[in-house]
Amino acid sequence: MFTERTSLGLDARARSIKAAAIDTLTGELIERTMPSDAGEVMALVAGLRAGHGDVKVTYEAGPTGFELARALAEEGIACQVAAPSKLLRPSGERVKTDRRDAILLARLARNDDIVAVRVPTRSQEGARDLVRSRADARGDLMTARHRLSKMLLRRGIVYDGARTWTRIHDAWLRRVRRDHVIGMGPSALAAFDDAYDTVVHATARRDRLDEAIAGLYHDGELAPTARRLACLRGVSALTAVSLAVEIGDWSRFKGSTIASYLGLVPSEHSSGTSRSQGPITKTGNTHARRLLIEAAWHHAPAYRPSKAIRARWALAPAPVAERADAGNRRLHARYQALTARRDGARRGRHRHRPRERRLAVVPGNHGRLGPPRPPRPARPARPERLNQVRRNHDLTHQTRSPARRGHTGRSAQGAHAHQLWAAPRGDARLQTSRAPRRRMVMRQPDPRISD
Repeated sequence: MFTERTSLGLDARARSIKAAAIDTLTGELIERTMPSDAGEVMALVAGLRAGHGDVKVTYEAGPTGFELARALAEEGIACQVAAPSKLLRPSGERVKTDRRDAILLARLARNDDIVAVRVPTRSQEGARDLVRSRADARGDLMTARHRLSKMLLRRGIVYDGARTWTRIHDAWLRRVRRDHVIGMGPSALAAFDDAYDTVVHATARRDRLDEAIAGLYHDGELAPTARRLACLRGVSALTAVSLAVEIGDWSRFKGSTIASYLGLVPSEHSSGTSRSQGPITKTGNTHARRLLIEAAWHHAPAYRPSKAIRARWALAPAPVAERADAGNRRLHARYQALTARRDGARRGRHRHRPRERRLAVVPGNHGRLGPPRPPRPARPARPERLNQVRRNHDLTHQTRSPARRGHTGRSAQGAHAHQLWAAPRGDARLQTSRAPRRRMVMRQPDPRISD
């Protein structure tokens, strides 16, 4: 379906933009190279409108952001930002250039094969940068704490308290520095001070970002949505603001589409009458998916509304609080059902094996399932010469050193099988072994060993 006369594809980079326009009626291809400036793009669009009619601009989401899309929208120019993971690229294409990318975007936009992403407002983009900076600060803090604790562990210093990274733990770190680290030399002291200062600065950075996010929760454009989300179990003020920022306009989703957007639906490969489902797809918004997974773990304990969640209910309208309570109970029941199904599947793996037919090492069973087989008839007596060779062979292998037995290249299981094979004939282990056959070498009797 061709809705525009001219489709303009842009490959935007930090310093330059490759442009390719395709006239839908004539098929004419127009290419340009221009500086990375919104004014240059608007001048190109004005020239295309004069000669080719209406223009629709398409460029790929990337590090250049959404400023170009906002500037074009303010001038009344239709613009869409394509999702990079949804672009239909030819499988046989082995050459990638900025010019080819611009032409591909123009062709896909001409055929309406573009999956566009939502362009946030400037305030929403600022809030998103804030919550993602907090996620980065949390990761940096965990890394700094891990580096400091492992530095002390290498020197045999371990904290024996119940909880770490509290005031009591901080006082313990200061005592360790005074009593132990100073005596290790100036190098160890400098390394400890650097690691400790990193933890302190990372903690202060995280706390500052938490205060800024708390301000968005209580007052701001996202406050109504965040307060409603905070009524759910496992969703605190920080998580609520983050979800509100990452998803944005909730009205564009349904119950079946938001899970696909977040990558929480199972993967599937079906053909004909066969259907195979795998783990979740893990596509879409990674940050929102991680937040929801962390919130789902809060449904493991029994559901009893705490004081904290009741306080969050008080900040939301009464119908929202009632709906949230019903949703919490439903999610908790769903969690219990999934857990019971998982545990039942684990127990059901052995249901097809009756208890009396389980594997048991018994004489005559030969390592197989089921009742033991009847014993074999007794073998006839061997000649004395063969018995002497067998005794010499057994003694030789029994007296072989462990290093020599390992030199044979056999695994531990094979060595165990050899021990079973070399046991006396009346031993029950000999009847249950699966030892490989060994070539018997005829040797002369050792005169040092009495018969």
